[in-house]
Amino acid sequence: MYSKHFGLREAPFSITPDTSYFFTSPHSQEALNTLLVAAKSGEGFIKITGEVGTGKTLLCRKFIATIGPEFVTAYIPNPYLEPRTLMLALADELEVTLEKDVDQHQLLKSITQRLMDLAREGKQVLLLLDEAQAIPTESLEALRLLTNLETEKRKLLQIVLFGQPELNQHLQATAIRQLAQRITFHYHLGPLTRDDIEYYVAHRLRVAGYTGGRLFHRAAISRLYKASGGIPRLVNIMANKSLMLCFGEGKQQVTRRHVNLAANDTVTPSRRLRWPWMAAGVSLLIAACGLTWALTK
Repeated sequence: MYSKHFGLREAPFSITPDTSYFFTSPHSQEALNTLLVAAKSGEGFIKITGEVGTGKTLLCRKFIATIGPEFVTAYIPNPYLEPRTLMLALADELEVTLEKDVDQHQLLKSITQRLMDLAREGKQVLLLLDEAQAIPTESLEALRLLTNLETEKRKLLQIVLFGQPELNQHLQATAIRQLAQRITFHYHLGPLTRDDIEYYVAHRLRVAGYTGGRLFHRAAISRLYKASGGIPRLVNIMANKSLMLCFGEGKQQVTRRHVNLAANDTVTPSRRLRWPWMAAGVSLLIAACGLTWALTK
């Protein structure tokens, strides 16, 4: 809608995890470095936690895109699966050929054989589980048993858990205490600072093709930080709405007022929308302004 108005190739604040927009803030870079070092070690479980919207999925995809060809990755985005189904998902990711109605013994034997074949080829296998706080306890224990497979030098399978802070509580369960002891590397993704957001917004605009002057006023950045709490996903949502409002008015710079309106139209964890009619009003204003501006062009 507003891309041409601001000289952009594409919308810069999509919430889809696109690795070309990966922002190397101190938190995200440290987390990526932790993953890379841990993967090289080939030992134990790796755990990455962070609040909703802090960029865990984007980090996971960036990690997959960064590691070398000596790694084989199996990515399961929704691991809320009972043990057998989770094993079937892993087999599918590793391109294991299975007979119809394969029994549990043959399933595990086939996965083990595939892991051993890959190890002989010099490959290291990483299983990455997103939304790991949702994995049932029984499935976590099944994964732990899989990591017992090893050669004389290293594990045949290394597991990376990406999850919300609830994952930490989940791992305190007595039934999986052995797994918790095997987490050799971990990192918690925190929110962006006010300065981070200044660079974050500029970075995303630049990747989207923006070459002009300051698009978000400093007061708008400060308001964006306060309203979002530094959560990247909320920054994206509010920045996108702010640009829509700015475009609708035919303006060339996003102001604090635009971000205020966008914030009032956005539900955040710390604030539930108190005035539903205001949200509807802001959405209608965005649509109406956009239509009016389009008709005048």
